[in-house]
Amino acid sequence: METRAFGKLGRISCLTLGGGGIGQVWGPTTRDEAIATVKDAVDSGITFLDVAPAYGKGEAELVVGAAFNGRLPDGVRLSTKCMLGNPPREEVLSRLERSLDQSLARTKLKRADLFFLHGQIVPDATVARGTPRVLFVEAVRPALDRLVAQGRIGAWGISGIGVPTAILDTINEDPPPAAVQAVANLLDSVGAMRLFDEPARPREIINAAHRRGIAVMGIRAVQAGALTDSFDRELPEDHPEMADYRRAAPFRALAKEVGESAAALAHRYALSVPGVATAVLGVKNRVELRECLEAADRGPLDAALIARIDSAVGRS
Repeated sequence: METRAFGKLGRISCLTLGGGGIGQVWGPTTRDEAIATVKDAVDSGITFLDVAPAYGKGEAELVVGAAFNGRLPDGVRLSTKCMLGNPPREEVLSRLERSLDQSLARTKLKRADLFFLHGQIVPDATVARGTPRVLFVEAVRPALDRLVAQGRIGAWGISGIGVPTAILDTINEDPPPAAVQAVANLLDSVGAMRLFDEPARPREIINAAHRRGIAVMGIRAVQAGALTDSFDRELPEDHPEMADYRRAAPFRALAKEVGESAAALAHRYALSVPGVATAVLGVKNRVELRECLEAADRGPLDAALIARIDSAVGRS
């Protein structure tokens, strides 16, 4: 599998196995199938696993623990996360430590290579849910640096889904995160995760991170299923993902024309976004994994096909 520079953290595979699918967030699977999917992913050249307590209430982390029993194969790294919110300042470190302790217990590991703030970073004077910038600067970032100094995590990162001005401020100041998870899909959509009024601006976030040498993990390549041939779960018609699914109808027609599934073409598009080091997969079984592996083997898209896709969905 192709490997790419991952900021200042070396190189990783162009695909990362995410925890959403194996944590049963994106439709049903079984523990045994999830374990087999993780093992097959690593055997196929994937060198990074991205899990979190929020994926199935720890299920994705338990799957990794069961798959490797505390000994990741050589060259394989793992990230996990903490959904912190807006706690009292004096509780920040203890909450991060407690979340990390629980994640390491479930994965049976002694450290995490990357530890992400899972929630959204928001401006101080806002009613949006998330971690206010002032709390991040004065308490969260020092606590994360402390965990790095203790050797409990290799580095820390942030979610790029949040109020864009707050995310860009965090990227552009020192010390910067080692990694950011940013939306990388052909609609530039964060879907139901948009809890703010500003335009999402995911490509601006990706470009800003890339300029600073921050590793970019592209997430939501298929926009929670909106960029696949059909949803694997029922959603109400007024759900943001359903709106994206309807908007993507010309894209699905184009995928059929060029002989690819919508999901495969969407993943290849995400891998073609400048600045993205790795695309995080939300697959829940080996069939979905194999489709993504084969798509990655075909490589990024050429400029002409990207232009056709952008035109189909109304991107300028």
